[in-house]
Amino acid sequence: MRPSARPRLAAGVLALAFTATGCAGGGSGAGSGGVLSSSWGDPQNPLEPANTNEVQGGKVLDMIFRGLKKYDPRTGAATDMLARSIETSDSQHFTVKVKDGWTFSNGEKVTARSFVDAWNYGASLRNNQKNAYFFGYIEGYDKVHPESGKQSAGALSGLKVVDDHTFTVTLAQKFSSFPNTLGYAAFAPLPRAFFTDHAAWLKAPVGNGPYTIEAYTKGSQMNLKKWDAYPGPDKAQNDGVDLKVYTDSNTAYTDLMAGNLDLVDDIPAPQLRNVRTDLGDRYINTPAGIIQTLAFPFYDARWNTPGAEKVRTGLSMAINRKQITDTIFQRTRVPATDWTSPVLGKEGGFKEGLCGHACEYDPAEAKRLVKEGGGIPGGQVKITYNADAGSHKEWIDAVCNSVNRALGKDDACVGNPVGTFADFRNQIGQHKMSGPFRTGWQMDYPLIQNFLQPLYYTDASSNDGKWDNAEFDQLVDRANAETDTAKSVATFQQAEEVVRDHMAAIPLWYQNGSAGYSERLSGVELNPFSVPVYNEIKVG
Repeated sequence: MRPSARPRLAAGVLALAFTATGCAGGGSGAGSGGVLSSSWGDPQNPLEPANTNEVQGGKVLDMIFRGLKKYDPRTGAATDMLARSIETSDSQHFTVKVKDGWTFSNGEKVTARSFVDAWNYGASLRNNQKNAYFFGYIEGYDKVHPESGKQSAGALSGLKVVDDHTFTVTLAQKFSSFPNTLGYAAFAPLPRAFFTDHAAWLKAPVGNGPYTIEAYTKGSQMNLKKWDAYPGPDKAQNDGVDLKVYTDSNTAYTDLMAGNLDLVDDIPAPQLRNVRTDLGDRYINTPAGIIQTLAFPFYDARWNTPGAEKVRTGLSMAINRKQITDTIFQRTRVPATDWTSPVLGKEGGFKEGLCGHACEYDPAEAKRLVKEGGGIPGGQVKITYNADAGSHKEWIDAVCNSVNRALGKDDACVGNPVGTFADFRNQIGQHKMSGPFRTGWQMDYPLIQNFLQPLYYTDASSNDGKWDNAEFDQLVDRANAETDTAKSVATFQQAEEVVRDHMAAIPLWYQNGSAGYSERLSGVELNPFSVPVYNEIKVG
């Protein structure tokens, strides 16, 4: 998905305005009965599936929606959920059969039209959805979401409802992996209530997943309750989840240790030295499909002039990744050597060492390249980050210390904190960055395509720095059209080499998923996306 963090637009209505403000289910402290409490952060936008592309909102969508596919919580493999079958003979024309017996929590049946209407809504330019780009493969997208001017069609010509449980999808070009993308939340079905009374739906979202939203107080808490009538095989093993908002992960950890919180899904860096002693086997540290990078504002000519790639590469070589991951993160991060993730495996596209010397610490070469590229724009690197979670200040300071040592200047690099994740993402979406900024990518689905196209393709949904390169785009198009998986992966890796040669973003480290939980809980696991498998957690 998502940016550990993901893309954006200008803010509009940023908060879900639930009328209920009480705390359903949990009560104070760690919760009561079969309800667990977990740390969380306010989502950037209302919980429309096609308008949520960041982690915090994504956690909720994964609890209240189910789509055609679902990613296995242990392997990440795309398995059928509401899809009875997805068939194609040419990787361009697909026939989708939807299982019978599924309903939304308001009792409405989930049909083929529930998907087609939702996808058309998500793709439409007039609806201004952040994830519209994910529907760009479907024929007619250029008419409903043109690059310029007004849309000339109200619906995607490549979507057709055949009957209540069948619809067809025609893509504008071959995309052999298209079915495996359909577990992403943007492709979730929507009930008629979403369209007939949109304002009311935003206040109280209705989905078809194992939980329903009972109440939400922005800045405080969201309460989710088990949906007893949920028809799926992955029913909730608890009575509900209280998601509690924290702007400081250290505070969340303190509350966990004090018995005021059941689950923390991001162990702050200062606690990593003691976490095993504190929690024992209630501490989880497991590989995840997450990479931390530094992006650049290519819309700022100072960072996009001829030769600037030398400055960007020099900065990459000025960062001592191993020292930072060893000392700050206690080896819960692994220095990045490419722009994907080891969880993909070699067959899936991970190529260790693809970045080469450009990702190795070499102070002398770093200093030479920065000078040869014309020097740091403005004379100082200001790395912008959100200060409310993820121990970002500690590692940003460490990165800057490393850069300063390499370049021989005490203030060559400084951190530039923004108070909240939502404000940070909004500034990025409004193209207000004047220097490098933190970008963390949590995969939407386990494909090499997902680590490259959404982030670096021209005008892609999460291309926050607005980098564009015709050679990269052409290679991605070729890779998508390739029906042979091995050839497709190899072509994507060629595209990744273009990212490397231009240092479109600096890869820092691969991030493990980390969590800690109270003695009240059992069955706690993180999926390959580093998100707790909430529905499998047992209380008591």
